[in-house]
Amino acid sequence: MERTFIKPENENSFMQVFKYYKCNKPKPSLDNVLSLENKIFGKNQIGLYSAPTLIEDLRTELLGLTNVKEWKAYTLLRHPGLILIKNPFTSLGQRYWIRKCLEQYSKKPNKTNIDTEMVLNDWWKECFKSGHCNSKLQNKLRWTTLGYHHNWDTKVYTEDNKSLFPEDLAELCDCISKYLGYQNFRAEAAIVNYYHIGSTLSAHTDHSEVNLEAPLFSFSFGQSAIFLIGGPDKNFEPSAIMLNSGDVAVMSKEARLSYHAVPKIVSALSQPWSNGESDKEICDNMANLKYITDRQQLILDMNRNIDNKEWNLFKNYIQESRINMNVRQVLHEHQKSLLDVKFFKSYFNCFLFILNSISNPSILTKNISFVFQS
Repeated sequence: MERTFIKPENENSFMQVFKYYKCNKPKPSLDNVLSLENKIFGKNQIGLYSAPTLIEDLRTELLGLTNVKEWKAYTLLRHPGLILIKNPFTSLGQRYWIRKCLEQYSKKPNKTNIDTEMVLNDWWKECFKSGHCNSKLQNKLRWTTLGYHHNWDTKVYTEDNKSLFPEDLAELCDCISKYLGYQNFRAEAAIVNYYHIGSTLSAHTDHSEVNLEAPLFSFSFGQSAIFLIGGPDKNFEPSAIMLNSGDVAVMSKEARLSYHAVPKIVSALSQPWSNGESDKEICDNMANLKYITDRQQLILDMNRNIDNKEWNLFKNYIQESRINMNVRQVLHEHQKSLLDVKFFKSYFNCFLFILNSISNPSILTKNISFVFQS
């Protein structure tokens, strides 16, 4: 079914498409939504992505990934630099990362949206303090930040607003970046988004990092999402992509600064975190780890999720929600901190430019509008 739009005056192409897919009455047609799962590509010309050098990485098993030789990656001709990897995770791996986002990444010293209302050292534990789930508190969590903490007001990173970046997430990103040929990528900041049915993410670009050449990695778990990606301004009509649990979207080159959004969360057609493969323990294969210092703890944490009784609380959450980890490199390759004098001038100029754009929105069309609605 071909979608048709009646364009209101002064409404850009991106907003048209966003409103179309956000609408519930009538429900939008999904005929033009690209789906890697069902091999529905709509109007998009899609190509297979060939890894520069396909070398087996033993870390994949420890990180809950399948062998790199089994990965399927795609590119979209309309969006140079966008790479989509169809779920490279094992069932046990999905359980591990879902649990990490809920149980560990939401803890202090990481920051969450709840901090403005109350300070919770352990949000997940607090949700079950009374012996049953406090669904009201559980649904309050919308985001948490890791590493360099994103400042939602200034859109600027600072050295006095950061915490240690999780070793396992840094290792995961290094593994995938090596597969894609980004040998020097370094995970330094992440935003974990927690969506529920009815949640949306408005159109924005990610341009706060000093290093805008490095790719951005986006990992999806749980319920599916319609993901829109356009171009450098909102007059570029976006493509709609269905991101399912385990899918990885990589935004590099031109796509790195393209507008993108999530107009709708969609109930998943399958549950790859519970497909029967989650009962196989992983063992130490002596893989060389770059960031993880306690490999035995990693293996223990991964195998804990085989126990369905222990996994049950996390299963209940993810059956109704979507989790998205998006990871980026903040600094240049040889930059040690934001205060590095060799790079400080360019970052300071970027800071002034962003401040100017906030007070004079017409100067910059790429201001981030990062607002969740329910």
